[in-house]
Amino acid sequence: MSKQERWSKLLELLAVDGKLEVEEAAATVAVSPATIRRDLDELAEQKLLVRTRGGAIAHGVSYELPLRYKSSRRVSEKQRIASAVADLLGEGDVLGLNGGTTTTEVARALALRARAGTTERGEGSSGPRYTIVTNALNIAGELAVRPQFKIVVTGGVARPQTYELVGPLAEGVLHQVVLDVAVLGVDGVDPQLGVMTHHEDEAGISRLFAERARKVILATDSSKMGKRAFAKICGLEGIDVLVTDSGLDPDMAARFAEAGIEVVIV
Repeated sequence: MSKQERWSKLLELLAVDGKLEVEEAAATVAVSPATIRRDLDELAEQKLLVRTRGGAIAHGVSYELPLRYKSSRRVSEKQRIASAVADLLGEGDVLGLNGGTTTTEVARALALRARAGTTERGEGSSGPRYTIVTNALNIAGELAVRPQFKIVVTGGVARPQTYELVGPLAEGVLHQVVLDVAVLGVDGVDPQLGVMTHHEDEAGISRLFAERARKVILATDSSKMGKRAFAKICGLEGIDVLVTDSGLDPDMAARFAEAGIEVVIV
Protein backbone atom coordinates (compact mmCIF):
# COMPACT_ATOMS: atom_id res chain seq x y z
CA MET A 1 0.00 0.00 0.00
CA SER A 2 1.42 3.38 -1.04
CA LYS A 3 1.60 6.34 1.31
CA GLN A 4 -1.21 8.07 -0.59
CA GLU A 5 -3.44 5.00 -0.28
CA ARG A 6 -2.54 4.69 3.39
CA TRP A 7 -3.38 8.33 4.04
CA SER A 8 -6.71 7.99 2.23
CA LYS A 9 -7.57 4.98 4.37
CA LEU A 10 -6.63 6.77 7.59
CA LEU A 11 -8.75 9.78 6.66
CA GLU A 12 -11.68 7.54 5.77
CA LEU A 13 -11.45 5.88 9.19
CA LEU A 14 -11.27 9.29 10.80
CA ALA A 15 -14.32 10.50 8.89
CA VAL A 16 -16.33 7.52 10.19
CA ASP A 17 -15.28 7.48 13.85
CA GLY A 18 -14.03 11.00 14.46
CA LYS A 19 -10.87 9.67 16.08
CA LEU A 20 -8.00 7.25 15.49
CA GLU A 21 -5.86 5.16 17.82
CA VAL A 22 -2.37 4.35 16.58
CA GLU A 23 -2.43 0.64 17.43
CA GLU A 24 -5.87 0.02 15.91
CA ALA A 25 -5.00 2.00 12.79
CA ALA A 26 -1.75 0.08 12.39
CA ALA A 27 -3.62 -3.23 12.54
CA THR A 28 -6.25 -2.04 10.05
CA VAL A 29 -3.75 -0.71 7.52
CA ALA A 30 -1.25 -3.54 8.18
CA VAL A 31 1.80 -1.38 8.88
CA SER A 32 3.84 -0.69 11.99
CA PRO A 33 2.68 1.75 14.69
CA ALA A 34 5.79 3.84 13.97
CA THR A 35 4.64 4.28 10.35
CA ILE A 36 1.17 5.32 11.51
CA ARG A 37 2.67 7.88 13.90
CA ARG A 38 4.70 9.41 11.07
CA ASP A 39 1.62 9.45 8.84
CA LEU A 40 -0.48 11.18 11.48
CA ASP A 41 2.27 13.74 12.09
CA GLU A 42 2.43 14.57 8.39
CA LEU A 43 -1.36 14.75 8.04
CA ALA A 44 -1.47 17.06 11.06
CA GLU A 45 1.09 19.33 9.39
CA GLN A 46 -1.32 19.61 6.45
CA LYS A 47 -4.16 20.54 8.84
CA LEU A 48 -6.11 17.41 7.91
CA LEU A 49 -6.40 16.19 11.50
CA VAL A 50 -5.38 17.04 15.07
CA ARG A 51 -2.76 14.89 16.74
CA THR A 52 -3.48 13.55 20.21
CA ARG A 53 -1.50 11.37 22.55
CA GLY A 54 -1.88 7.92 21.08
CA GLY A 55 -3.69 8.92 17.91
CA ALA A 56 -5.63 11.73 16.26
CA ILE A 57 -9.04 13.40 16.14
CA ALA A 58 -10.94 15.13 13.35
CA HIS A 59 -11.05 18.88 12.89
CA GLY A 60 -14.36 20.08 14.31
CA VAL A 61 -17.70 18.32 14.63
CA SER A 62 -18.67 18.30 10.95
CA TYR A 63 -15.59 16.72 9.41
CA GLU A 64 -15.27 16.71 5.66
CA LEU A 65 -12.55 14.92 3.72
CA PRO A 66 -10.71 17.07 1.21
CA LEU A 67 -11.64 16.25 -2.37
CA ARG A 68 -8.26 14.76 -3.23
CA TYR A 69 -8.75 12.06 -0.59
CA LYS A 70 -12.46 11.47 -1.16
CA SER A 71 -11.80 10.77 -4.82
CA SER A 72 -10.46 7.28 -4.04
CA ARG A 73 -13.73 6.15 -2.42
CA ARG A 74 -16.41 4.18 -4.32
CA VAL A 75 -14.62 4.92 -7.58
CA SER A 76 -16.33 2.26 -9.72
CA GLU A 77 -19.80 3.36 -8.60
CA LYS A 78 -19.04 7.00 -9.36
CA GLN A 79 -17.66 6.17 -12.78
CA ARG A 80 -20.78 4.16 -13.67
CA ILE A 81 -22.98 7.00 -12.44
CA ALA A 82 -20.96 9.51 -14.47
CA SER A 83 -21.28 7.44 -17.63
CA ALA A 84 -25.05 7.19 -17.17
CA VAL A 85 -25.33 10.94 -16.58
CA ALA A 86 -23.34 11.60 -19.76
CA ASP A 87 -25.88 9.45 -21.64
CA LEU A 88 -28.61 11.86 -20.55
CA LEU A 89 -26.85 14.95 -21.88
CA GLY A 90 -27.13 16.21 -25.42
CA GLU A 91 -24.53 17.84 -27.62
CA GLY A 92 -24.91 21.61 -27.51
CA ASP A 93 -26.37 21.61 -24.01
CA VAL A 94 -25.40 24.32 -21.54
CA LEU A 95 -24.50 22.35 -18.42
CA GLY A 96 -24.03 23.40 -14.83
CA LEU A 97 -21.71 21.32 -12.63
CA ASN A 98 -21.16 21.96 -8.95
CA GLY A 99 -18.09 20.58 -7.19
CA GLY A 100 -17.46 17.10 -5.84
CA THR A 101 -15.99 13.75 -6.75
CA THR A 102 -19.03 12.49 -8.67
CA THR A 103 -19.46 15.63 -10.77
CA THR A 104 -15.73 15.51 -11.47
CA GLU A 105 -16.24 12.01 -12.89
CA VAL A 106 -19.13 13.37 -14.97
CA ALA A 107 -16.79 15.99 -16.44
CA ARG A 108 -14.27 13.27 -17.28
CA ALA A 109 -16.93 11.10 -18.90
CA LEU A 110 -18.02 14.04 -21.03
CA ALA A 111 -14.41 14.75 -22.00
CA LEU A 112 -13.95 11.17 -23.23
CA ARG A 113 -17.17 11.28 -25.25
CA ALA A 114 -16.43 14.68 -26.71
CA ARG A 115 -12.99 13.53 -27.81
CA ALA A 116 -14.39 10.34 -29.32
CA GLY A 117 -17.03 12.31 -31.18
CA THR A 118 -14.43 14.68 -32.54
CA THR A 119 -12.36 11.75 -33.80
CA GLU A 120 -15.39 10.26 -35.54
CA ARG A 121 -16.28 13.55 -37.24
CA GLY A 122 -12.67 14.50 -38.01
CA GLU A 123 -10.34 17.03 -36.40
CA GLY A 124 -11.50 19.78 -38.73
CA SER A 125 -14.93 19.76 -37.11
CA SER A 126 -13.60 20.10 -33.61
CA GLY A 127 -15.21 22.94 -31.72
CA PRO A 128 -17.13 23.46 -28.50
CA ARG A 129 -19.66 20.65 -28.14
CA TYR A 130 -20.70 21.59 -24.62
CA THR A 131 -20.81 24.78 -22.60
CA ILE A 132 -19.92 24.04 -18.99
CA VAL A 133 -20.72 26.48 -16.20
CA THR A 134 -19.00 25.45 -12.98
CA ASN A 135 -17.85 26.79 -9.64
CA ALA A 136 -15.34 23.94 -9.27
CA LEU A 137 -11.74 24.90 -9.99
CA ASN A 138 -10.61 21.32 -10.59
CA ILE A 139 -13.36 20.66 -13.14
CA ALA A 140 -12.57 23.90 -14.96
CA GLY A 141 -8.88 23.02 -14.95
CA GLU A 142 -9.47 19.59 -16.46
CA LEU A 143 -11.78 20.82 -19.22
CA ALA A 144 -10.31 24.23 -20.07
CA VAL A 145 -7.54 22.70 -22.22
CA ARG A 146 -10.05 20.75 -24.33
CA PRO A 147 -11.34 22.59 -27.41
CA GLN A 148 -14.60 20.62 -27.32
CA PHE A 149 -15.71 22.63 -24.28
CA LYS A 150 -16.56 26.24 -23.63
CA ILE A 151 -15.89 26.79 -19.93
CA VAL A 152 -17.55 29.46 -17.82
CA VAL A 153 -16.17 29.70 -14.28
CA THR A 154 -17.96 31.59 -11.57
CA GLY A 155 -16.04 34.01 -9.44
CA GLY A 156 -15.96 33.64 -5.69
CA VAL A 157 -13.85 32.53 -2.76
CA ALA A 158 -12.27 29.08 -3.06
CA ARG A 159 -12.97 26.43 -0.44
CA PRO A 160 -9.80 24.29 -0.12
CA GLN A 161 -11.66 21.10 0.83
CA THR A 162 -13.75 20.91 -2.35
CA TYR A 163 -12.12 23.42 -4.73
CA GLU A 164 -15.50 25.14 -5.03
CA LEU A 165 -15.95 28.88 -5.48
CA VAL A 166 -18.63 30.34 -3.23
CA GLY A 167 -19.99 33.68 -2.12
CA PRO A 168 -21.61 36.73 -3.76
CA LEU A 169 -19.27 36.74 -6.78
CA ALA A 170 -20.28 33.18 -7.67
CA GLU A 171 -23.94 34.02 -7.14
CA GLY A 172 -23.63 37.06 -9.40
CA VAL A 173 -22.44 35.00 -12.36
CA LEU A 174 -25.12 32.33 -11.92
CA HIS A 175 -27.85 34.97 -11.87
CA GLN A 176 -26.73 35.97 -15.37
CA VAL A 177 -26.84 32.56 -17.05
CA VAL A 178 -29.51 30.09 -18.17
CA LEU A 179 -28.76 26.36 -18.08
CA ASP A 180 -30.24 23.45 -19.95
CA VAL A 181 -29.18 20.93 -17.30
CA ALA A 182 -27.66 21.17 -13.83
CA VAL A 183 -25.82 18.12 -12.52
CA LEU A 184 -25.50 18.19 -8.75
CA GLY A 185 -23.34 16.21 -6.39
CA VAL A 186 -24.51 16.26 -2.76
CA ASP A 187 -23.61 14.98 0.71
CA GLY A 188 -27.01 13.73 1.82
CA VAL A 189 -30.43 12.79 0.43
CA ASP A 190 -33.46 12.48 2.69
CA PRO A 191 -36.99 11.66 1.43
CA GLN A 192 -38.51 14.31 3.68
CA LEU A 193 -35.87 17.04 3.76
CA GLY A 194 -34.52 16.77 0.23
CA VAL A 195 -30.88 17.10 -0.83
CA MET A 196 -28.19 18.58 1.39
CA THR A 197 -24.53 19.43 1.72
CA HIS A 198 -22.23 20.14 4.66
CA HIS A 199 -21.77 23.87 4.15
CA GLU A 200 -24.36 26.60 3.73
CA ASP A 201 -22.29 28.58 1.21
CA GLU A 202 -21.95 25.56 -1.08
CA ALA A 203 -25.65 24.80 -0.64
CA GLY A 204 -26.55 28.30 -1.78
CA ILE A 205 -24.54 27.97 -4.99
CA SER A 206 -25.92 24.50 -5.74
CA ARG A 207 -29.43 25.83 -5.16
CA LEU A 208 -28.79 28.53 -7.76
CA PHE A 209 -27.54 25.93 -10.24
CA ALA A 210 -30.84 24.11 -9.80
CA GLU A 211 -32.94 27.26 -10.11
CA ARG A 212 -31.21 28.35 -13.32
CA ALA A 213 -31.66 24.97 -15.06
CA ARG A 214 -34.50 23.54 -17.11
CA LYS A 215 -33.62 20.05 -15.84
CA VAL A 216 -31.82 18.96 -12.66
CA ILE A 217 -29.94 15.67 -12.41
CA LEU A 218 -28.84 14.44 -9.01
CA ALA A 219 -25.69 12.32 -9.37
CA THR A 220 -24.76 10.55 -6.17
CA ASP A 221 -23.80 7.11 -4.93
CA SER A 222 -26.11 5.13 -2.67
CA SER A 223 -24.03 5.78 0.46
CA LYS A 224 -25.55 9.28 0.58
CA MET A 225 -29.13 8.00 0.64
CA GLY A 226 -30.95 8.45 3.91
CA LYS A 227 -28.18 10.68 5.23
CA ARG A 228 -28.58 14.24 6.40
CA ALA A 229 -26.16 17.14 6.18
CA PHE A 230 -26.18 20.63 7.65
CA ALA A 231 -27.40 22.77 4.76
CA LYS A 232 -30.40 22.11 2.50
CA ILE A 233 -30.03 22.65 -1.24
CA CYS A 234 -33.61 21.96 -2.31
CA GLY A 235 -36.52 19.61 -1.78
CA LEU A 236 -37.14 16.55 -3.90
CA GLU A 237 -39.54 18.60 -6.01
CA GLY A 238 -36.48 20.40 -7.38
CA ILE A 239 -34.95 17.19 -8.78
CA ASP A 240 -35.95 15.67 -12.12
CA VAL A 241 -33.61 12.67 -12.37
CA LEU A 242 -31.65 10.66 -9.79
CA VAL A 243 -28.69 8.65 -11.06
CA THR A 244 -27.22 6.30 -8.46
CA ASP A 245 -25.80 2.81 -8.03
CA SER A 246 -27.46 -0.53 -7.32
CA GLY A 247 -26.98 -0.15 -3.58
CA LEU A 248 -30.09 2.04 -3.43
CA ASP A 249 -32.74 0.52 -1.18
CA PRO A 250 -35.81 -0.48 -3.24
CA ASP A 251 -38.20 1.17 -0.79
CA MET A 252 -36.29 4.43 -1.04
CA ALA A 253 -36.22 4.15 -4.83
CA ALA A 254 -40.01 3.79 -4.76
CA ARG A 255 -40.33 6.91 -2.61
CA PHE A 256 -38.27 8.91 -5.09
CA ALA A 257 -40.39 7.62 -7.95
CA GLU A 258 -43.55 8.60 -6.06
CA ALA A 259 -42.11 12.10 -5.76
CA GLY A 260 -41.99 12.29 -9.55
CA ILE A 261 -38.26 11.69 -9.90
CA GLU A 262 -36.94 9.48 -12.69
CA VAL A 263 -34.62 6.98 -11.00
CA VAL A 264 -31.70 5.59 -13.01
CA ILE A 265 -29.79 2.76 -11.30
CA VAL A 266 -26.43 1.64 -12.65
